[in-house]
Amino acid sequence: MPGLVVFGRRWAIGSDDFVLPGAFELSLRVLWWIGILVLYAVHKGQFNCPGGGLLHSYLLVLLVLLAAIICALSALVYVSMQGTISNPGPRKSLPKLLYTRLLLYLPEFIWAIVGAVWVSDSSLQCEKTVINAVLGTVIASWVIIIFTIIGVLIVFDPLGGKKTFYLTDGVNRNLESSQSGQLLFNVKNTATRVWEKRIRLMCCCIVQDDDHRVAFTSIAELFRNYFSDTDLVPSDIAAGLILLHQEQDKMESCPKEPEEVLCHSPSSLVTDGLDIELENAAHYMLFAAAAYGWPYYIYTNPFTVGSRTRNIPDRHNFHFGSILKITGLQYRDFIHISFHNKIYEIPFFVALDHKKEAIVVAVRGTLSFEDILTDLSADCEDLTLEDVLENGFVHKGITQAANYIYQKLINDGILNQAFTIAPEYKLVIVGHSLGGGTASILAIMLRNSFPTLKCYAFSPPGGLLSKTLADYTKHFIVSVILGKDLVARLSMPNMEDLKRRIVRIVANCNRPKYQILLRGCWYEVFGGDPDNFPTELDGRNQDALTQPLLAEESLMVHRSPSYNALDGESHLHSPPQYPHLYLPGKIIHIVEESSSKRLCSSDIKYTASWSNETVFSSILISPKMITDHMPDVVLNALNSLSQEHGSCISCQTRELNTNVI
Repeated sequence: MPGLVVFGRRWAIGSDDFVLPGAFELSLRVLWWIGILVLYAVHKGQFNCPGGGLLHSYLLVLLVLLAAIICALSALVYVSMQGTISNPGPRKSLPKLLYTRLLLYLPEFIWAIVGAVWVSDSSLQCEKTVINAVLGTVIASWVIIIFTIIGVLIVFDPLGGKKTFYLTDGVNRNLESSQSGQLLFNVKNTATRVWEKRIRLMCCCIVQDDDHRVAFTSIAELFRNYFSDTDLVPSDIAAGLILLHQEQDKMESCPKEPEEVLCHSPSSLVTDGLDIELENAAHYMLFAAAAYGWPYYIYTNPFTVGSRTRNIPDRHNFHFGSILKITGLQYRDFIHISFHNKIYEIPFFVALDHKKEAIVVAVRGTLSFEDILTDLSADCEDLTLEDVLENGFVHKGITQAANYIYQKLINDGILNQAFTIAPEYKLVIVGHSLGGGTASILAIMLRNSFPTLKCYAFSPPGGLLSKTLADYTKHFIVSVILGKDLVARLSMPNMEDLKRRIVRIVANCNRPKYQILLRGCWYEVFGGDPDNFPTELDGRNQDALTQPLLAEESLMVHRSPSYNALDGESHLHSPPQYPHLYLPGKIIHIVEESSSKRLCSSDIKYTASWSNETVFSSILISPKMITDHMPDVVLNALNSLSQEHGSCISCQTRELNTNVI
């Protein structure tokens, strides 16, 4: 629902967001009131001690004050429960109730000070139980006041004063075009500065140089562009994700038409070389995981790390020792290893893989704030290479990281040194997540110099290469995606699509938000059948579904280029700022054979098939959208498939021998 407007500004909270926190505080206040009432009734005739008169008055006023707060909270919670996310009409009286509730904090604050002064008086000689009860009351009052202040700071929107101006009906229409343009420009600048300050605050622990400042501005503009056209609060987004997940699960559980099954069955896809590539991927995923160093080693060996680290050859370099332990290589097998990490500059190592007769360049994935900034530098830039006709757009931050490693490998002679030692070996580049994206672009850069190179990109970012470059890389890059991995589907067009889907499903759901959140949490934790939340979309014909409803329009401050598609408007006059970018190379998609909807599951079986980039053109909501991206989960899935393939070959061999005999 649109953000609540109180005190003349918009806040990052909706009028229907007071149900759960209000009910929690209400229960505490009722228990508190009952406790004070019992205390007063038990000690009613025992206030003759020094200071007892003040205590008697304190408890009476506290009872009245708590009763007033309970009444205000009850009304606040009741009104907040009314209506739906997109229908705040039944909650129009909530701001007045909120003002009343906030006003009651003033006497509560004063009474908390009075109680603190009374408890700290050394001349008191009243019963110890009464003193302790009053002390508990004072502490509880201060805790609630402090948490309220923290809550106000959390929901404070620095741009609230600007946004409420645009939410006022008719104001924008009465402005001259020059005034409107200047005002919009000022608002955008303010929003960019706010996001830049937030990013700087998050990265306050790292040294900041010119590259960081440029990245901060670029990322701030990205966030401003993405969030500027909607009027959603965080709880709306949470409710939207819950509804999308349950809608998605309902669609997956529906029986498919025979034609649809035929078109999407793995057997209908090209399976040439799949088993070989899966075996290679399982082998090289070890190198991609090892690039994370000691954090990955400790994460995968949390209970045995103490005993195992004593056997690490290089105790002074835990990173390198962990890489040795994970890969099983020897010290002499490493040509170069770099732990240097800055924005656009990520760690990597070069090693000799004698088992596969390959020189392996392994690039580390996201593990630091600098890496996150590299990920979020999602502007597009041209990649121009000699003798490559398929030049196109690439992810800016990841391309700069690939260029850094390219300069190291070529200019510092690292690859020349490696091929001098093993001239007959082939070049293989691997990486996971950010490392997978960097490895892919690095492979494109090195392709002309090393025509036989191979690249394995595990869970690379979805918004990486333009269509022409993605098609070009199908000859030498293999991407491996597990399940509903979020990162493999991340791109600005996909994020815009997710925003549009959230706005649509939230705006048209006929249930109150608190019911959506409570039932959604139950579904995510305990499972069961998806709730069949009724929406205004039910029963509408297909033509009507292409038009935005009035409720959707109320959640849009202005239309983004991608959202204009709902109106049937042409994109010729408003091209999207971010073009479509795709996953690199040929894509192996690994899915669970019998998927469990819960986070914790055992005896998981996987199937793998060749896929295409269109499968990843939409973000899927699932509890496993994050865990499916984790390097250890990807490695386990690949090992499971590799072992299954090995056992199948053994069975076939035994059957063949039996038939021969």
